Amino acid sequence: MAGKLTIWGRANSVNVQKVLWCLAELDLPYERIDAGMAFGKNDTPEYLAMNPNGRIPTLVDGDYVLWESNSIMRYLNLAYGKGSPIYPQAARGRAAVDRWLDWTLSTLQPVDRPVFWGLVRTPPDKRDMAALQKDAEAEAVVWRVVEAQLENRRYIEGEQFTIADIALGAYARRWFGVEGVVKPRQPNMERWFAQFAARPGFREFIAPPMS
Repeated sequence: MAGKLTIWGRANSVNVQKVLWCLAELDLPYERIDAGMAFGKNDTPEYLAMNPNGRIPTLVDGDYVLWESNSIMRYLNLAYGKGSPIYPQAARGRAAVDRWLDWTLSTLQPVDRPVFWGLVRTPPDKRDMAALQKDAEAEAVVWRVVEAQLENRRYIEGEQFTIADIALGAYARRWFGVEGVVKPRQPNMERWFAQFAARPGFREFIAPPMS
């Protein structure tokens, strides 16, 4: 049974959104405290004592503090998700899910960031659309890995929805949602995306307008 879980981080952060979606999948109660960007707080001594990176999200579970979104999702499943299939128990299944969590941050996030920031968080009159088109083409190359993986799979690692789908799905929402650049059709990803777009956690935390 979960104690009092607190998530520090603004709701429009993709990494916070992943954690909130995971919490919804596990049906865990929590409190969220706005932090980061316009809300500040993440550069205060108190916050830096919890998370020396000064980034979001940060999880507080009683006297335990954890940062890094994918680590938080793993922890929530190990601590409170007994019996939940979204984080496999078997070594090979878990390793496969962990691989995608690592890949999302090491490979996908770096190419997503310039496209998202350029098209969502940059005023139209300040956008370099030629550069953003090149950025989108670079991101599309990375998404080909996911498109190929989904050729014969319902979800990223087979028939079961997992936290790997949460991590990738949060970024896919941004990729499908940005406008103003030419993107290739990705039918396998579109089918995969449609399957989880109706999940309550996705609708509440990932689907709202991007900002």
